[in-house]
Amino acid sequence: MHILEAVILLIGIVLLSNVVDHFIPAVPVSLIQVAFGLGAALFLHTSIPLETDWFLLLFIAPLLFNDGRKFPKQELWKLRGPILGNAILLVFLTTAIGGLLFHQVIPTMPLSVSFALAAILSPTDPVAVQSISKRVQLPEGVLHLVNGESLINDASGLIAFKYAVAATVTGLFSIKAAAIDFFYISIVGFLSGVVIITLVIVIQNWLFRQGINDVIFNTVLQMLTPFAVYLLTEELFHASGVIAVVAAGIVFHFFGGVIDYSQPELTLVSERTWDIIIYTLNGIVFVILGIELPFATTEIIQNDKINTFGAIGLSFVAWLIILIIRVVWIYLYQIVGTAITHGKSMMHPFKAAVLAGLSGVRGAVTMAGVLSLPMVVGNGDKFPSRALALFIAAFVILISLIVATITLPLISENKAPLLTRGSNVDGSDVDKEEPTVDNDSFITDTAARIYLMRLAINRIEEQRRDSNQREAYDLILDYQFMIRRLEFQQDNSNNMAAVISDELALRRVALNGEREALERLYTADKITKRAYNIAGAQLVNQDNHLMHSEGHSPRFQLGLRVKKRVAQVKGRLRLWMINRVDDPNLSEELAEIQIAESKEAIKALSEYFERDDIDNDRFDGQSVYHLVIHYRNQIEIAKEKTKRGRKEHNMSYHNLRIKALAAEREGVQILLEQGKIDWRMAAHLRQNINYSESVLIMNYQRTE
Repeated sequence: MHILEAVILLIGIVLLSNVVDHFIPAVPVSLIQVAFGLGAALFLHTSIPLETDWFLLLFIAPLLFNDGRKFPKQELWKLRGPILGNAILLVFLTTAIGGLLFHQVIPTMPLSVSFALAAILSPTDPVAVQSISKRVQLPEGVLHLVNGESLINDASGLIAFKYAVAATVTGLFSIKAAAIDFFYISIVGFLSGVVIITLVIVIQNWLFRQGINDVIFNTVLQMLTPFAVYLLTEELFHASGVIAVVAAGIVFHFFGGVIDYSQPELTLVSERTWDIIIYTLNGIVFVILGIELPFATTEIIQNDKINTFGAIGLSFVAWLIILIIRVVWIYLYQIVGTAITHGKSMMHPFKAAVLAGLSGVRGAVTMAGVLSLPMVVGNGDKFPSRALALFIAAFVILISLIVATITLPLISENKAPLLTRGSNVDGSDVDKEEPTVDNDSFITDTAARIYLMRLAINRIEEQRRDSNQREAYDLILDYQFMIRRLEFQQDNSNNMAAVISDELALRRVALNGEREALERLYTADKITKRAYNIAGAQLVNQDNHLMHSEGHSPRFQLGLRVKKRVAQVKGRLRLWMINRVDDPNLSEELAEIQIAESKEAIKALSEYFERDDIDNDRFDGQSVYHLVIHYRNQIEIAKEKTKRGRKEHNMSYHNLRIKALAAEREGVQILLEQGKIDWRMAAHLRQNINYSESVLIMNYQRTE
C-alpha cells in the first residue's frame, strides 16, 4: 500500500473507532482500534511495513515529550524518590525477574529476547493508570506513586528493551560494558535533552522579544522540538533519545511557559495541537497492532512447536507474572516506605497494591516498542522468536485492557469508562471533576449552562429594539436550540417524551393558523394564484414533516442540531425566494403571506391557551417561547427583505452576542457567590465563554 493511502486509511480508522466508542463507551477505544485494524488486515489485506528507526522517532518522541510536559509540579514532586524507584528500579526488576521467568516458561525463546519482552511490558499507560486509580480511590500516596511512575517509566523500560535487543542482534553482552554504556547514554541523554530544550526556550523567548510572536510559528516550533531532541541526541551524541525527550518535556513544563502570560492564545493553540497529535498517534499505534496481529498469528499457527491456544496461554502467564511483580513491589514499598501511605483515604496495603497492580494497563509505548523489533540479527538470520514476542506483547496489552475494563465497574462506584492515551477527544475530560465539596446545593454542569443561557436570552430581550429585531430573534433561537439540546442530555426519561408530544401539538395548532391565514388572503383576492400555490406547497411540506414526527418515537427524531440547521436552510431559501423572484409583485406577495401566516400562527397559539378545556400548566414554557420567537423571527425576515446589507446585519448580531456573553460571565459569578458551583466548575464555564468569544471575534474578522 502506498504510504499516502496508508496514512489516510489509518487516520480514517482512528476517527471511525472514536465514533463507535461514543456509542459503546464501556469498551476502551484502544480495543476498538485493534479490532478495526484486524478487520483492515483480514478484509482489505492492509499491511504496514515498519522500520525501527522511523517508528521510534514518529511515535516514541512525541508521546514521551508530551508525558514530560504533563509531569506534575506539586504532589508528585513530593514523592520524587518513590516515583523514581518505581519508574527505574521496578522496571529493571521486572526486566530481570520477568525475563528469567519468561525464559523458563518459554524455553524456545532466547534469554535476551525474554529480557526484551519483559522490559517492553514494564511501562504503563499514564492515562489508563489515572483513569483507574482515581476511580477506585487509592490512598493518596499510592495514587500519586502510580500516577507519577506511569509518566516516566517509559524511558527506563525502553532503555532496558534497547539493551536486550542489542544483545540479541549482536550476540554479545557484557555486564561491565553494559553498565558503563548505560550510565553514558542515560547521563548524556539527560543532559542533551536539558541543553537542547533550554536552547529552544531561549531562542523562542528571544524571537518573541524581537517581535516574532506569531502563534502558529511558535506552535509549529514546539511540535518539532521532540523530534529534534530525539534525532540530535541519537545521531550526534549516540545517547538515549528516549531519556532526552522525557527530560526535555519536564524542563519545558517547568520553564517553557515564560511568554504564555502575555500570549494566552499560544497556550490554547499549542495544547489543542498536542491533543490532536497524541490522539492521532496513539490511535494509529493500536490500529497497527490490529493490522500486525494476523501476521504474527499466522507465524504462530504455522509453528509446530507452539499452537495458537498455547501462545494465548503464554500471554496470560506473562501478564500474570508482570502483575505479581508489580503487586509485590508496591506492597513492600507501602510496608517499608511509610511516607507514601499517608492520605485522606484508608485502605489495606495489600488491597491497595492489588488495585495499583491492576491499574498498570499497557498501552501505546509497549506496542510501539515491540513493533520496532528488527526483522534480522547481525549475521542476517531472522530475529529469534520475533513473532512470538510480538504475539505475547499484543495479547498482554489486550488482556490488561480487558481485565481493567471488567474489574473497574466491580471495584468502583464510579462507572465511567476506562480511558487510555488519546481516547479523550477534547483533551479536557481527564482532569475535569465534579465538585468535590459535599454540598447538596451544588448544581450540575448542564444545569449551570442552561441557567447562563437563559440569562443571556433575558439580556438580549432587554437590548431588543426595532432596529435589531431580526438579529435578536436569530440569537434567541440559537440559544433556544442549545438549551433544548442540554435538556435532552439532562433528562432522557419519559418527561422529555411528553414535552416533545406537547410541542408537536402546539406546532399543529400554529400550522393550522398559517393555513387559515393563507386561505383568507386568497379568498379575499389579496394574493395571486401563483403566490397561493407557492405558499401552499410550503405548508404541505411542513405538514408532511409534522405528520412524520408525530408518528415516530422521540428518540428516533432528527437530532436537534440537525433540526436547527434544516430550519436555517429553509429560512434562507424562503428569504431567497422572496428577494430573488423575477416578478417584484410576487416577491411582495410572498412577503405579505409570510407576515400574515406568522401573525396568525401566534394568534392561534394565544387563542388555544385561552380555551377552558386546555391545561396550560402541562405545556413546557420553553416550547411555547421557542415557537413564538420562531414566528416573530419570520415576520422580521419578511419585513426586512433587502433593506439592510449583510455587513450591518452581522455587526448588529455580533453586538448582541457580545452582550449575551457578558451576561453569561456575570451569571458564573452569581452562581459562584451563591454556592451553586465550585471554583473548578466556574473556571470551566468561564473557559467555554472565552472560547465562544474568541470564535465570535474570529468569525467577525472573516466577514470584514
